Amino acid sequence: MVSKPVPVIVLAGFLGSGKTTLLNHLLRHNGGNRIGVIVNDFGSIEIDVMTVAGQVGSTVSLGNGCLCCAVDASELDDYLELLTRPAARIDIIVIEASGLAEPQELVRMLLASDNPRIVYGGLVEVVDAAEFDATRSRHPEIDRHLAIADLVVLNKTDRVGETALDRVLGTLGELSGAAPVIPAVYGRVDHEVLFDQAARPEREKVRQLSFEDLYDHEGDHDHAGHLHAAYDSVDFTAQAPMNPRRLMDFLDSRPEGLYRIKGFVDFGTADPRNRYAVHAVGRFLRFYPEPWPRGAERLTQLVLIGSGVDADKLREGLDECRTAGPQDAPDEHSMWGVLRFVQAEDDRP
Repeated sequence: MVSKPVPVIVLAGFLGSGKTTLLNHLLRHNGGNRIGVIVNDFGSIEIDVMTVAGQVGSTVSLGNGCLCCAVDASELDDYLELLTRPAARIDIIVIEASGLAEPQELVRMLLASDNPRIVYGGLVEVVDAAEFDATRSRHPEIDRHLAIADLVVLNKTDRVGETALDRVLGTLGELSGAAPVIPAVYGRVDHEVLFDQAARPEREKVRQLSFEDLYDHEGDHDHAGHLHAAYDSVDFTAQAPMNPRRLMDFLDSRPEGLYRIKGFVDFGTADPRNRYAVHAVGRFLRFYPEPWPRGAERLTQLVLIGSGVDADKLREGLDECRTAGPQDAPDEHSMWGVLRFVQAEDDRP
């Protein structure tokens, strides 16, 4: 089976917004994923395990197969090549941008990359709720960063009152457009919002002692039950094949606040590679055709993740994409809209 590309997430935000705290939280609560971290800032390397190990070299093992690399922009492609080699067995890559970096440039580099083993995983912009007004005053370019973000994490919400929080949320909604805004405290964002749990045998999910035993940020374990309150997860299953034209209409008009769509689609085509894995983040979309696993029931199974979305309306929209019978079966022309978002065969890993 064709190996799936590794999602690459850009984690951006101005100095002090809480990017490193959020990243360390994801490393401690990684859902069994092996994470590759690229720190695009030589002058401010704050990854906890680097401090624990007493080293700030260009590449450091984080435990559980995770790696951290400190690079500048000119080295980015080299480290993406390193982290996406099959031997590295990395499931997700997070690029922590410098607090003064232009995230648009990093996103452009990823989208233009010739590396066939990566796929864009979204731009996550971290915002300090308490310092938002002061940050906009000092760095008006934050408005531009928010406009291109796929997800906004409003961090440190415990440091502002309800009235101020509502005002900041309203401003972020205006600036970030359709991107969902997730409130957070101490950078606690559930890993399911950003990436899937790796399908690895339990024996390979080694505990990260360097984080869980040595660091206990702000009593993090006492608040684990509140993570899911910040976002909505909608499951959808269909036994009937999906009509490609109607599904593409649904995807093209997906609502504000819907951040990720993942899963598998059955279009009912005659092609033996007719199970399509779907990966959508923000406005980015890719399909990956693959054979059905032996003995697997042919179903469409999707998970939609967002903030403030209408679950019933999403399910209704997907229900309308089901085929109504043989007369509604897809043909070569109806699949064109889907195939526009499939990597060329020669470019697949």
